[in-house]
Amino acid sequence: MVPKCMFLTKGVGKHKEKLSSFELALRSAGIEKCNLVTVSSIYPPSCKIVPKEKGLKLLHPGEIVFCVMARNSTNEPNRLTAASIGLALPKDKKQYGYLSEHHGFGQSERVAGDYCEDLAAAMLATTLGIDFDPEAAWDERKKEYKASGKIIKTTNITQTARGDKDGLWTTVVAAAIFILRDME
Repeated sequence: MVPKCMFLTKGVGKHKEKLSSFELALRSAGIEKCNLVTVSSIYPPSCKIVPKEKGLKLLHPGEIVFCVMARNSTNEPNRLTAASIGLALPKDKKQYGYLSEHHGFGQSERVAGDYCEDLAAAMLATTLGIDFDPEAAWDERKKEYKASGKIIKTTNITQTARGDKDGLWTTVVAAAIFILRDME
């Protein structure tokens, strides 16, 4: 069971019940109809990244779907919440890459996204034997990773939202959705 393709998605939901706000966030992301099983952080070798719209068409109601998911919730008015998935891909498509998940408070989309992308890239860099300064800023490390010629791409998908002003539960999700079959 090695996924053939993957897509990234995100969403936000608000409701008086925490569970319902999560359901609405999944609907916003387009993945509410699936039974989601979270897995750890490996991006499979030779897995193809597809646009969300194509990936959603491959999902069936009730299907068990593997994913890497970040989620966060708050019912504190105006509290900034974030969920992010980072991705780092090696140049060699036969080698595995890394996904990371991050859930935070008080972080902008850019800050949470950069942090999560950096997590994935650092995991891949250590696997590939790339020397880097862990204390250097993300922008500097990103240049080092790409200059090594071993990491071809890093990216992230991040959802942020402010807690509802009236105290409704606000949930954010970001997910990497794996599809086990070839594109139809």
